[in-house]
Amino acid sequence: MFQAGPAPFKPAVVHGALRDGLDLSPGMRVGLFGGSFNPPHSGHLHVAETARIRLGLDRVVWLVSPQNPLKSARDTAPLEQRMAWTRALAAGPDMIVSDLESRAGLWWTVDTLRLLKSRHPQVKFVWIMGSDNLMGFHHWKGWTDIARLMPMAVVARPGSILGSRFAPTSTFFADRRVPASRAPVLATMEAPAWVYLTAPLNPQSSTAIRKAREG
Repeated sequence: MFQAGPAPFKPAVVHGALRDGLDLSPGMRVGLFGGSFNPPHSGHLHVAETARIRLGLDRVVWLVSPQNPLKSARDTAPLEQRMAWTRALAAGPDMIVSDLESRAGLWWTVDTLRLLKSRHPQVKFVWIMGSDNLMGFHHWKGWTDIARLMPMAVVARPGSILGSRFAPTSTFFADRRVPASRAPVLATMEAPAWVYLTAPLNPQSSTAIRKAREG
C-alpha cells in the first residue's frame, strides 16, 4: 500500500521527443480516463459520457495502460487488443483513445499526469474515475499527488456507492469536495477539488465479462 506522502518524481520524456498524438488546444477542458480496459464495456462508456456531459468537457482521453501495476499480467489481454476494443467502443468525435503510457514507458498514473500537464500547460485537465476505483485509490502510487495535480470527477458505479463515500480518499480530501451543481466549472478549479456524480447505474464490469468468457 502506498502512503499519502509525495511520489518520487520520475523524469518525464524530454519535451518534444515523443508526440502524444492528442491534438489538444489551449483552453480546452479535457477529461483523462485511465484504465486497463480489459475489456472495455458500456459501464466505462457510461462513466466517460457522464463526465463529458456533466463537466462540459471538450474531449475525453482514454489512457489504456500497458499493465495495471495492481493487477495480474496473466489475466490482461495484449495492449494492441485492448486498444482495438477501446477504439471500437469509444468511437465518438469527443473521445480519444491513447497508448501514450506504453510509448512513453510510463507505469504510474501520477507520472502520466505530470507529463501531460507539462506538455499542455494551458489545457484544463480533469481526472475521471468510477466510484469503484475511488474505493482503492489510496493504494495508487502518489494518490495525493494526483489529487493535487488536477481536479477529479468520480462517477457512481454499482456496488461502491456507499463505500466510496467513506473511502480513505473521500475522507482525506473531504473539505475539497464540491457539490455536483458546480460540476460544470470543476475543470477551472484549483486542485485539489473533486466532485461525486450520481447517474443511472450501468452494471457491466470487466471482471464479470472475463468470467463469462472463461465459463
